[in-house]
Order: sequence, then C-alpha cells, then structure tokens
Amino acid sequence: MGTIWTPDITAGTGSKYQTLADFIRNSIEKAHLSVGEKVPTVRDLAWEIKVTPGTVARAYSLLVSEGVLEAVVGRGTFVASPKSSEIVSIHSPVLVNDWPETVSLKSPRLPDVGQTDAIRHTYQKMSESEDSWTMRYPSGHNDRKAREVLCSWISDWLLDPVLGNFSADDMTLTYGSQNGLILCLQSILRGARPVIFVEELSYPGFRHAAQLLRADVVGIKCDENGILPEALEEAIKTYRGQVLCTSPDVHNPTATHTPLWRRQQIADVARRGNLQVIEDDCYGTKRSSVATYRALLPETGWYLSSMSKSFTPSLRIGYVISPKARASELRRVSHYSHFGLAKPLCDVIETLYSNPKTRDLLHEINRVMSEYVRSAVNILGGFDLSWRENAAFFWVQLPRGWRGGNFCRAAEAEGVLLRSADDFALLDGRAPNAVRISVNAQVSLACFEDALSKLRRLLSNPPDEIEV
Repeated sequence: MGTIWTPDITAGTGSKYQTLADFIRNSIEKAHLSVGEKVPTVRDLAWEIKVTPGTVARAYSLLVSEGVLEAVVGRGTFVASPKSSEIVSIHSPVLVNDWPETVSLKSPRLPDVGQTDAIRHTYQKMSESEDSWTMRYPSGHNDRKAREVLCSWISDWLLDPVLGNFSADDMTLTYGSQNGLILCLQSILRGARPVIFVEELSYPGFRHAAQLLRADVVGIKCDENGILPEALEEAIKTYRGQVLCTSPDVHNPTATHTPLWRRQQIADVARRGNLQVIEDDCYGTKRSSVATYRALLPETGWYLSSMSKSFTPSLRIGYVISPKARASELRRVSHYSHFGLAKPLCDVIETLYSNPKTRDLLHEINRVMSEYVRSAVNILGGFDLSWRENAAFFWVQLPRGWRGGNFCRAAEAEGVLLRSADDFALLDGRAPNAVRISVNAQVSLACFEDALSKLRRLLSNPPDEIEV
C-alpha cells in the first residue's frame, strides 16, 4: 500500500475507531483502495497513524462484520468484493419435515426464508475477525455500537410519536424478552411481597417472573379493548400494586388490540396510582401507529421486545427501552446479573440490523406467515375466532359441549397439539372454554391446512352432539 494511502482520523468528531472505519469505507468508495487489496496489519497501521492497536482492531472488526473487509486466517485482511457483503439471501421456506406425524400448533414457528444462512455467514465473518474480544468480559462500552444500530432500526420501524423520544442510552440489551422482563421487575419492585398486575388471561411468563422474584400476581378484568380502567383503578386501591405487565398491541393469548383511547385511559389511571407499566411487544411484527405506554408515560413506561417472534428465537436477543431516568439503573441491574450481553450476540446485532436487506428478509417472513394466517381464517372463520393479521396465533372460543382440556386431548389424538386457556389463566383465576392455535410455518402449508381441517371437524362435533 505504501504511503499513498494514509488514514487521517484527526478531523473526526466521533470515536477514533469509528472515524477510522469511515475513512476506510470512503477510501474504498473513491477507489483509493481496490477490491482484493491487502490493508496494513493492526500493529503497522496503529504505529503509522499513532493510535493504539485496539483502535485499529476494532475498526477492522466492524468493517469485517459489515462485509467491507475480509479477514483470511494466516494471510491478513483484504478489501472484500461487493458479494462478500451480501449476507442476506431470500429463498423459499426450508421445511425440516414437510408432513410430520404430529403437528405442533402450541407456539408460533417462523419459516426459514434465509435466516439460517444469514446467521451462519455472520458467525463465519466473526470467526475471521482479528479483534481480541474473546478474552474480555462484556461491557456497556462493547455493546454500544449494537445498541446504536438497533435504535436506528427501531426508529425506522416505530417513529418517536409511537415509542417516545429515545436513544441508545435508553436501551438495555437482554437475553430475550423474558430476561428483559425480569430485569425490569428487579429494577422496579420494592418490599418483601410486591404486587404485579396482569391481564386476567395473560402470557405465562409474567407470573413465572413474579414467582422468581417472590411477588404476588393479581389479574385485571378485560373486555374486547383490553384492560378495564375502572378494574385497574380498584385493584390499585385494594392491592397497592407497583407495576402493570401488559401486551396491548397484540394481546397474548386472545389476539385482541387495545386502541389509543383505551390506552390513554389506562395511562391516566397508572399516573394517578404511581404505577409503572411494562409493555411486552414481542408479537408486534408490523409497523404500529398507536402510541406505546412509554410514549404516554415517559417517566414510568417501559417497552420490551425481541427478535424471537420476528427473526429467530434461537439467538435469545431482546431489548428494553426504559424511561430515560431509569436507564442507567436498568443497565446496572443487567451488569450485576450477567455482566451484559455476550460480544458474539452484539456482533450479530450489528451485522444483521445494519444490512438493509435484512428488512427484505423480515418482510418475506411476514408474507409467508400472513399466507398461513389467511388460510387458517378461511378454514376456521365459521367459528368464534379472534385473530389479527400481524399475530401468529388465533383464539377460538369453543362451542358448547367442549372444555379446553378435553378439546386439546381430542386434538392430540388427531395428531395436533394446542394450548388450552388454562395455560394463560392465573392459579386462582377462571379459564374460559377456549384454545390458542398458533401458526406453524415450518411445516408445509398443505400440512398446516390438514391440521386445521381436523380441528374444524372436532369443533363441528362437540361431545354432547356426538352422544345424542
């Protein structure tokens, strides 16, 4: 390379490694560096531009994860060809088993339309990196870039009026949304037996988190628009709860949606009762235009989500956007709990969410899931079915003669696995005669439709009619 190309990072306003990375990108775009050209070693370039080797290594690592540079073990680091940055390739869903003997509709299963290849490519690029992070503990400094990338992604997905003003400083990365929920509760709850409010039918993870933290759970009555404000207000007076855990955009398990006017009523009650509100938006896979509780309650609203229901559940990547005044406290709780998110997962976030083609891949996932949803509505639409286009499950009120548990056992005998309403009711609560049916896009559409047809036959022939 000689002396023709010598980076000048003195004019940059950001961190030195980011300024160096920007300089290298610009040099490649202006053809000062050509494809296949070898860049200096970390130590040589650090000596040349008078920075630490760690600064150069970090810049190289970032560019390798983006596909701008390519590290070859034993040879060095080179300017990558444009194809090397193509980490996302969309294809038809990969079916592990086209037609299994038993079809599980207990939990949503996403189609693999390219996620596996993207993840494999990401880890391959990471394995070629010269960064020396492998012998250090994770830290808030190490995950800063991942938080910035993810915040930029969310800003395109959920605008400020929906989520409220936020930045990377307000975000904490977590091992999935359940871990994020527990961290939030650890930050909020005070006293020996704190009380948590949830919908009377709710995501079981809420009560599991409460059990871990020795908290009591109180269910709040709901209608077709979500939590009843008067019921919440009465519960605050009676139980003096500290936090409300809720899923207003796509409620699990009923697939109902809480409109803005009802959210505003609930926010008013929470504000008067000094109640923190944790919003779980894991099932929100499409752009929303309704303000979250974090926007409605800037000082007491917490927003959490993950990539489990939108990309893959295997990586366990989640995040919390906390009230600005509580962000440092939440990160401290995270650090005390597990020292922060592992660096490989931070690199996955940086690489995947900085690539614009990842959004194309997510659109394809949603398109395939929507195809399965439409098919299910066509088959089961004659029954009392609650569904939403952006929900990967359905809520079916069973005809007279069926009980939730009996229906699930009958479905299992037909080779179809479901979840009864009992799974979502509190221990002292009453469960309606209903079941949740989830989309399984890891089997063929024909297999999924066959499973739903079996359920339709059962729904059409409840036990009391069969016995007559």
